[in-house]
Amino acid sequence: MKLLALETATDACSAALFIGGAIRERFELAPQRHTKLLLPMVGALCAEAGITPAELEAIAVSVGPGAFTGVRIAASIAQGLAIAHELPIAPVSTLAALAQGTFRRTGRRCVLATLDARRGEIYVGRYAVPPDCSSVTALAPDALCAPDALDPALPAPDWIATGPGWQAYRDTLEPRCGARAEPGELQHPRALDVATLGLAILQAGGGVAPELLQPVYLRGAI
Repeated sequence: MKLLALETATDACSAALFIGGAIRERFELAPQRHTKLLLPMVGALCAEAGITPAELEAIAVSVGPGAFTGVRIAASIAQGLAIAHELPIAPVSTLAALAQGTFRRTGRRCVLATLDARRGEIYVGRYAVPPDCSSVTALAPDALCAPDALDPALPAPDWIATGPGWQAYRDTLEPRCGARAEPGELQHPRALDVATLGLAILQAGGGVAPELLQPVYLRGAI
């Protein structure tokens, strides 16, 4: 499988290329520069791998929730490439990609993934990794809520929390739900984790035609 993955739903911009079990990635924390960076990242990855976009077999893309403009950038580029080369698209939750990254880095199997939704709200997803599975599975639909309205009832012990939403509202969220922050630097969703989840979606027959791709905002655009 030759799979391209794209992620631009937060301040970070990344692209990844999965070929034969190996993943190459370009990642940059670059607010408001996604449109300038993403296609050159794709070109550099393809050149490094010695392929052209026409040789791709599928695309995985982070579809939100996240910043409205960021979500649309990756979605539109994924659609353009998929239409041009007649490729299926695997839509991946941005929160799932964030949770997958935490599992990849820490091995922890219960992840509370959060993004700062602005206006005093967060996007939140609860994900877990079953013993026989290599990727995260949603325990509930991704949601939008105020930090002090987050349901404190977590369905498993030893939760780890990650993402910009946790960083922005940690003082409210930590005593409310009991999760502990992922150690180290602030983490953003990454295309390499979108690739992992996208591959699983495609292998399960879950890809969509490019014209059917739908961003997930959880809040109406204004």
